[in-house]
Amino acid sequence: MKLSAKRNYNSRLTALALAGSAALLTGCGDGSEQVAAKNSDAVTERAVSGALARLELSNPSDFPRLDEAVYLSYYELGLQPEFSAPIAVWNHEEQLPVQAIDKDADGSKDGILFTVDVAVDEVLVLRIEQTDAAATNAIKRTQAEISHKVGGEWVEREYQGGSFRNVSTLDVPAEHTDHSYFIRYEGPGVESDLVGYRVYLDWRNGFDIFGKKVREPVLQGVGQDGFDSYHEAADWGMDILKVGSSLGVGGYGYWDGEQTRRVSDVKDWQVDISDNGDLYSAFKIQYRGWQPVEGRQTDLTAVLSMHAGSRLVEVNAKTSEELDNLVAGIVDHAGTDLIVGDMDITGHAYTYIGTYGAQSLDGANLGLGLLVKRKAIRELASDDHNRVAILKPADREIQYYFVAAWANEGESRHGPITDKAGFEAFLKREAEKLTMPLRQRLSTAASRAQTERPLTADVALDWSRRLADSELQRKTLDYAFGGFDQIRKRPSYFEYTTGMVMQAYDELNLVAPDARYAEAVEAVMGSFVNDDGSINGYVQEKYNIDSVRAGTMLLRMYERNEKQNYRIAADHLYAQLEQHPRTSAGAFWHKKIYPNQVWLDGVYMGIPFLAHYEQLMHEDPKVDELLAEFKLVNEILKDPDTGLFYHAWDERRQQVWADRETGLSGYHWARGMGWLAMALVDVLDFIPQENIEEREYLQKMITDIAAVIEKYQDPDTGTWWQVIDMPGERANYRESTASTMFTYFFAKALNQGYLPRERYLETAKKAYQGLLDEFVQVHADGTISITDMCQVAGLGFGRDGSYEYYMSEPIYDDDPKGTAPFITSGVEMYKLLKSQG
Repeated sequence: MKLSAKRNYNSRLTALALAGSAALLTGCGDGSEQVAAKNSDAVTERAVSGALARLELSNPSDFPRLDEAVYLSYYELGLQPEFSAPIAVWNHEEQLPVQAIDKDADGSKDGILFTVDVAVDEVLVLRIEQTDAAATNAIKRTQAEISHKVGGEWVEREYQGGSFRNVSTLDVPAEHTDHSYFIRYEGPGVESDLVGYRVYLDWRNGFDIFGKKVREPVLQGVGQDGFDSYHEAADWGMDILKVGSSLGVGGYGYWDGEQTRRVSDVKDWQVDISDNGDLYSAFKIQYRGWQPVEGRQTDLTAVLSMHAGSRLVEVNAKTSEELDNLVAGIVDHAGTDLIVGDMDITGHAYTYIGTYGAQSLDGANLGLGLLVKRKAIRELASDDHNRVAILKPADREIQYYFVAAWANEGESRHGPITDKAGFEAFLKREAEKLTMPLRQRLSTAASRAQTERPLTADVALDWSRRLADSELQRKTLDYAFGGFDQIRKRPSYFEYTTGMVMQAYDELNLVAPDARYAEAVEAVMGSFVNDDGSINGYVQEKYNIDSVRAGTMLLRMYERNEKQNYRIAADHLYAQLEQHPRTSAGAFWHKKIYPNQVWLDGVYMGIPFLAHYEQLMHEDPKVDELLAEFKLVNEILKDPDTGLFYHAWDERRQQVWADRETGLSGYHWARGMGWLAMALVDVLDFIPQENIEEREYLQKMITDIAAVIEKYQDPDTGTWWQVIDMPGERANYRESTASTMFTYFFAKALNQGYLPRERYLETAKKAYQGLLDEFVQVHADGTISITDMCQVAGLGFGRDGSYEYYMSEPIYDDDPKGTAPFITSGVEMYKLLKSQG
């Protein structure tokens, strides 16, 4: 599933967003508010009548993806959060089992989950409908439970008499501790059709394993006769792990610098079974008043979940207070082999640690593993009992998976796994599956009802306003200093995305004035600039050209209000460029930590600001330096055979991604060319008309790149692919940030007269309509999202520039690298279509 599919309907509404909710669709001059209301009614009618969505799934791997779980939130399906009717998913004439689940374990169902098999290079086309009844072929393949005794009594630390009762929630009584005979198998359990796990709900907090020889659920019978019977072999399997003083398999704790501290010193435990379904089961544990070390206290909430056909448990754990050095670990048994996955990879990719050997209680081989995003691992360590990954929480949260594979597991199409090589291959594949989920193309009735409107100037402006208002509601003001970047899960910085988003609001405000937009720009940009002109969080000595991009908005603001602190702040950025490290030909390094490298990204980050600064601040603007950057890119990074541009160039030819002869990276990344295309049309705004030669050179580049981009436009959708010249290649996908940038490029170039209308008007219109048809997602609350965004793609530091690398970066919704150019492309399309009359 896409990483941002799950949304929070109760996101904080800012004062600005609230003020504008009534004006969401007004001011377009064509009665668009009435059109939207009718469309909303149509969406509701179509949804109720059955048709909800069409979903296309494809396999990005070179191996079959079996029992892949697909989650679709009600939010992305265009349904109200309280939606409760059954949903049917059809693969041709086969109705798939579907389960409504509570993915965030907050007590309410928020979407559906189903599993599919997708062969290598197969594309599944599924239809999603509201139905009167669920599929009749469902088989219970997962289970979660917590069971405790009732009808007996406490005698000191033991509960005597009574019988077990399954409950949905349990607040653990103060008398309970280890071996109290109160909770069946000592804690909550979760299982799939392959394996089961339990958590000791006491000071030990160990994670144990139930090896299964059968495919049906077994937890309901474990421990019913004599409590400890599960330690002995039975027809269904047995308890197979000696946990002892360790975390067990996948437990969490705290690293004190030398050893792991389990979640032991806790005031109170509570367990809630959030899902117990055929395809997905989960429970939530709340540890109240945990003291990992003396003098520190926090609450910890952990959600553990499994889906059918998988051995993996997903763990999402969050503390109430900031707490570094949280760990996930596995028991370190003597005589086992350590397995460590690749650590020199992109931070967003998953890697793993594991052990393998005869560590099962029945003497059989048993593999234990953790799968974690590389960027979340601070370091790997060990103590007397554990192998651990010391993790870096993001927004006080850690996320990882743990897994066990028992050699005596029952036969299935997933195994068993009986040797180290097989387990290591399994971990590698699971890491790839987590890094590259199934590719999704979702088309909903809610979206189609509104994107199928005839494209007019007012419709284009309407979409820009709707996204701007949606983002105001979701997160725009969070980009201010002291805010939190919800996409990157880190504090908000003075960086290129800040400037891009604020400039988008500014462009929109120029054609559709709204006080909320102007106030948002002032609030966010003003939060970074102090009275003395210093910029919060900005460090010139890093020589990061990305930071310069935010300065374009500061220059705009200074032009209007002449506040000296904005000018001084812009001067700081200009001073950076004056001293910025350069190649031998004078082109800016991308960053100090990327020596001798020129990236297409950097042209957009630095050169439009430099051009604007020169035009605004100097009577005799220097243009040669601007042109030199474009000339180097045009002469070195352009492929003479195709006209496409490579992502980056290493002058020293030393980087792992650089060709040893040319220094060029290996692939044509669409967004890289998007950065370049936008830089070209933006820079010309500030090149004096008398600089005829320089303007002609840039206009020639615009003409050349327009023809190339048009050549690679997807004929079916009008959009562009992540690796632009490899459409339909395994794992490649239509990518929205590049598509929005190219749309902006064509529309603005036409508006400015850089391209002939008779040649490219239809190309621009097709591109913009493609954005609506392919990427716009309409939600039941009136907001919209833009989907299928490559979050980030760079080079170096584990990013090897391979095709596989570009496919491995996360795919998000509503990333500012796509929302900003979507807003501005709509503004430019409004101007373009309005000028047609």
